[in-house]
Amino acid sequence: MKLSIIIPVFNEVNNIEEIVKRVKSTDFNKEIIIVDDGSTDGSRDKLDALRSRNADLTIIFHDQNQGKGGAIHTALRYVTGDLVLIQDADLEYDPSEYGPLLAPFQEPTVRVVYGSRNLRKNPRVSFAFYWGGVFLSVAANILYGARLTDITTGYKVFRTELLREIELRGKGFEFCAEVTGKILRRRIPILEIPISYLPRSWAEGKKINSMDGLIALWYLTKIRFGSEKRSQTLAEKEHV
Repeated sequence: MKLSIIIPVFNEVNNIEEIVKRVKSTDFNKEIIIVDDGSTDGSRDKLDALRSRNADLTIIFHDQNQGKGGAIHTALRYVTGDLVLIQDADLEYDPSEYGPLLAPFQEPTVRVVYGSRNLRKNPRVSFAFYWGGVFLSVAANILYGARLTDITTGYKVFRTELLREIELRGKGFEFCAEVTGKILRRRIPILEIPISYLPRSWAEGKKINSMDGLIALWYLTKIRFGSEKRSQTLAEKEHV
C-alpha cells in the first residue's frame, strides 16, 4: 500500500527541516504533502529551499492561515495513496513509530488507526492540557458508546477512501473531534496503538488552547445529535 503523509505547517521555522528529514527517512512506499498554512516566521522560505532540493515533496502554500483542518482539506486534493497519515510538524510525534500504526491495515476490515499517548507512560505538557484531552475522550465515549483513550492525538491514519467520503467542514483543531465523531457515528471501529509523545510547552510554540477544547466538545455533541450548522458557525467565528 502507498502511504500519503500530510504535514500541516504553521510557524514551525525551527522544526520543519528536521521533521521532513525524519519522515523521509522512514522506509515505506510514501508521498509527502506539506501545506504551509500562512506562516509568517520564515517557514515558507525554509520550505521553498526544501522543495528546490527535494523534487519528491509536494508543497502547497496558503496565503492566509486557515487552521489545521483547512490545511488537511487542501492536502487531500493531492493525495494519491491508499492510506493517509497526519504528521504534525512540531516534533512531538516520532515518525519512527509509523510501523505499528500501519501494521493493522494488513487486515482489510481495519479502516482507522489512532496512536494513543495514554496507552503508554508519556510526559505531560500540563495538568490542564492532559485532563482536557481525557475529558474529550470520555465525552466521545459517552456520546458514541466507544472506548477510546485519546481522540485528540496528532497521529491518525485513515484509508483514503473513507477520509474522502466524510464531509469534513471544520478548519481548525476541531478536525480531531469532527473526524472522530463522524467515523463513530457510522459505527466504524477506531483501533488505538500505543505511541510515544514528547510535548512542547506554550512558550516553545504550542498552539492549541481552551477555546479549541470547547469547540471540539461542541462538534462531538452536534455531530452525535445530527446538527452541525451551529458548530460550523462557532468554528468560523473562532478563526476569523
